[in-house]
Parts: sequence; C-alpha cells; structure tokens
Amino acid sequence: MDVHAYSYVGPDEIREAAASQPAGTPISSRDEAAAWLRAHPDALAEGATYVVDLDGRLLLAPRRSEHVACASGGEVLAAGEIRFYRTADAIDVVAVSNLSSGYCPDTSCWPAVQRAIRLAGLPPPGSLSSEIIWRRCTSCQEKSLVKENWFVCVFCDAELPAGWNAGTRRSFVLATE
Repeated sequence: MDVHAYSYVGPDEIREAAASQPAGTPISSRDEAAAWLRAHPDALAEGATYVVDLDGRLLLAPRRSEHVACASGGEVLAAGEIRFYRTADAIDVVAVSNLSSGYCPDTSCWPAVQRAIRLAGLPPPGSLSSEIIWRRCTSCQEKSLVKENWFVCVFCDAELPAGWNAGTRRSFVLATE
C-alpha cells in the first residue's frame, strides 16, 4: 500500500517537552482497545489522540496528549483525533480526523488510518469524519487550516497553494498482509 510518512513539523519546544511524555499505546486487538478505554474512560466522552506508526499500527493516547509524544517523536502515516462508542458487546469508532498541527497530514492518509483501525480489530467508519486541509503559506511560511475551501492565509492574506505543502512527507510503502 502506497502511503506517505509525515515528519513532525510543529514547534521544537513541544517536541522537546513531548520527549518526557509517555508514548502512545499500540492497539492490535479489540481486547486491547477495550482495556485502553477502561484505563482511559474520559476517551469515551472526549475522544483520544491517535497516530498510525510506520508499522501501520494504531497508537492511542489521552485526548490532550501531543501527537509527537504519542509517536515517540517518529514519523507517522497519520495523526489526529479519534472518538469511540462502547456498548456491552462492541466498540465502534464513530469519528476520525486528521487534526494534528504537529504533523499536518493530508486527507490522503485515510487508507492508512482505515487499515490500522481494522488491524486493531475495530470497524472503521467510511471515511475521515473531519477532513482537515493543511497548507503552508508560501509568503509568510505559517501553517494554515483551510476552511470552506477558502485558500487564503489567515496570517498575511496571501493565496494558499491548491496542493498539500504543509509539512514534510515522503512516499512510503506499507507492507500488506
């Protein structure tokens, strides 16, 4: 599977502070997801931070964790926020975004997210529930979140590029099973 690996592009002080925070918990089964949710009950109400690592695994951390900490500072295939709904018999993933200003993943990260959720033994939703469009302004170099297809920098009013340029990424081939 051809995907992109994204490098951390956020502030250095956040990267440095994140080095002392716990890494995300790899989730490779429904039982592990259930155990993680029992240990982090707030995640059912407010969601969680997630990354997909270069092995294609879903890693979870409490909602206010930094993505770079969840990823142990490494590259990711995706990063964002995830929400769950749990019943006595099932755990459903009800929402997933690519909202990570530290990695700024493109919306094309969805196949890697979908695969990681499946490998975790959970049914994925049909798509990203919130597709965040990230761009870097070529005039002032700030990262911008594009809203309502308005490709204008909120910092300097310059036009933003049509194609993804918000961070650093490289092509990556994820082994299939």
